[in-house]
Amino acid sequence: MDAFKKLAPFIQDYIWQNKWEELRGVQVAACEVIFESDDNLLLSSGTASGKTEAAFLPVLTELYNKPSKSVGVMYISPLKALINDQFKRLDRLLIDSHIPVCKWHGDASVSKKNELMKNPEGILQITPESLESLVTEKRGACIKMFSDLRFVIIDEVHHFMRDVRGSQLLCVLERLQKLTGTAARRIGLSATLGDLSPAKLWLNTGTGRACAAPVVNEGKKRMRLHVERFVNYADKRDFEERDGSGNLVKVSGGDTGERAHYEYLYKMTLGKKTIIFANSREEIELVMANLREIAQKNKTPDVYRVHHGNVSALLREAAEDEMKSEGEKIVTGATVTLELGIDIGSLDQAVQIGAPLSVSAFAQRLGRCGRRGQTPQLLFTFTEDIQINSADTLAPVNWEFLRTIAVIELYTKDNRIEPVYPRNHAYNLLYHQTMNCLKSEGEQSPAALAQEVLTLGCFARISPDDYKRLLSHLIDINQIERTERGGLIVGREGERMINSYKFLTVFETPEYLLVKDENRTIGTVDKVYPIGTRFALAGLTWETTDVNEKSKVIFVKRVPGISLVDWDVDSEVELHTILVRKIRDILRSEEEYPYLSEGCLARLAEMRYIARNTGIAENLVTPLSDKKFAVFPWVGTRQLFTLHYALSQAKLKNRLPWISSVYLEVNFDKPARELEKILRDIAVSDLDPLDFHLPENVKVPGKYNEFIPPDLLRKQYAEDYLDFAGLKEALI
Repeated sequence: MDAFKKLAPFIQDYIWQNKWEELRGVQVAACEVIFESDDNLLLSSGTASGKTEAAFLPVLTELYNKPSKSVGVMYISPLKALINDQFKRLDRLLIDSHIPVCKWHGDASVSKKNELMKNPEGILQITPESLESLVTEKRGACIKMFSDLRFVIIDEVHHFMRDVRGSQLLCVLERLQKLTGTAARRIGLSATLGDLSPAKLWLNTGTGRACAAPVVNEGKKRMRLHVERFVNYADKRDFEERDGSGNLVKVSGGDTGERAHYEYLYKMTLGKKTIIFANSREEIELVMANLREIAQKNKTPDVYRVHHGNVSALLREAAEDEMKSEGEKIVTGATVTLELGIDIGSLDQAVQIGAPLSVSAFAQRLGRCGRRGQTPQLLFTFTEDIQINSADTLAPVNWEFLRTIAVIELYTKDNRIEPVYPRNHAYNLLYHQTMNCLKSEGEQSPAALAQEVLTLGCFARISPDDYKRLLSHLIDINQIERTERGGLIVGREGERMINSYKFLTVFETPEYLLVKDENRTIGTVDKVYPIGTRFALAGLTWETTDVNEKSKVIFVKRVPGISLVDWDVDSEVELHTILVRKIRDILRSEEEYPYLSEGCLARLAEMRYIARNTGIAENLVTPLSDKKFAVFPWVGTRQLFTLHYALSQAKLKNRLPWISSVYLEVNFDKPARELEKILRDIAVSDLDPLDFHLPENVKVPGKYNEFIPPDLLRKQYAEDYLDFAGLKEALI
């Protein structure tokens, strides 16, 4: 098939005008599926490989050849910023098509939305929450708006699959499908999927269609990687060095690594358009403040920006615009906000401070550079504290460093990305969808409500008995009420929930305070900083001049120097078994990875020596002291937690030394072989995680969990956050 000849004339003209030499492989493959089948379509290829165009070129051609009688294409994105970015790209493409495009989110034009409801046509770009609001509160308008919906394009599928928002989105799409009687084809886009099977199942939920996922050989890509290490020594010995004026000054040895790290980052990013990624907002604020101070000392331009969720949208957008400019060599510090596909032009490099949280995160961050023909260049840096005299046998092992190498090796050589675990028991979402159905449809019998909600594809693993248990509990706490006719309606307490605009979201959002410098919004913080307190935000230091707690506003003035800020925990790391097993392979290997600096290679050799001496890479049980053992089953976080509870069930005291640990510490006053026997017995047992004596403080993350019966939450934890089958497979 000649894909180009099948495209609409305005698209062919656009391709000629923009001097495309040819359609890319993913674009040809997408055309074949859209033009020659009725399947859903999953497009998974590298960042900047042309996936967005691959979806839109054939879809817009279909819409051009046969105009829809309503909105014909719905594009769904996790970020308003991504919608705004795609809107500009689509607007240019659609100039000669007579196909309108409308963006629909909290900041979009109300008049444009009203116009679309009166005369629905073309393309709608929307977030899951805005779509939830439409389907729940404007059912009549939805029937008209989507009566001839042909395609639903879901961007960043990997992001939605990992989040309860993705389950919410699938529920809303299915409810819309029932409401309008249309079964639009779905197209999913992602740059970071490993095994495509779970993503195909996810995308197909509730559609009854097959899903095509063409695999396009993109060829072996070159990339430049380098890992550098800096050391803080714990003894904090003082030594002398010269300052910028040549004067001798005493310096504490404890933070020399940090200062050397900042100086190195300054030199490596000077005159280069760069994104510096860190895994927390606090860390990136501190890094960027230090780089700005070094630049000021060296009298070089202030090119340092900060981009994360607590920086105001105006400042984030300004940073994005500066990065798009070819002439600006901006250095932007970011967390996950710049992982997704917002167009920021061509970068010289990206920097990762510390280990990426996952292979998927690494792939996303690597994909931010290397666009427009450039070779991707990613620099890793990490700073570690060295304990000169430590009684802990395993203390000298830097697991974060090993994780960095494991992530690089899995992606670059094994071509593997962690699979996504399904969410089979999202009871908080079940509550949310139940309340929204009662809000939009009014009184329903329990049977009708169960038919409406429990048949949604996301709840296929939730039993009717569990749903009855939930409904009974919601009646008890006045979230819903039973009428004289035996029907169910929203209750007195439930009304307070559903009438809040916050009810549209299924993710938890802290109560933030607005930070303002006169009338300019800088961003938000989640703590009150009293008058006179200094804190960091947007890479600058501020001092509180006034606080209006009622309005939740902190007024500030800018002050010199470097300060700190702390938010509640950004995220918790969950390691997958494939990543943990790769760490073991690295410890067993003698390979010298070319991207490691000399210092890193020496550090790796030290850790391999420890692994050989202790036997942790070969033995299930390693003695740490007379009555303490390390258990290394080399499994992921949820399998390790399963072992933790299984050992607790056997009355053995044990703990994970830290949340992302790859081993357990077990207190045991018998020989190692006796502990190994207990572990082998667990591997062949028929233990059921539902019977584990889970502590009362075990919590399942999720908004609205206060409305879920505790027994259902414990069931959700046991079935969705533990993995006994995976543990047994590793131990046998």
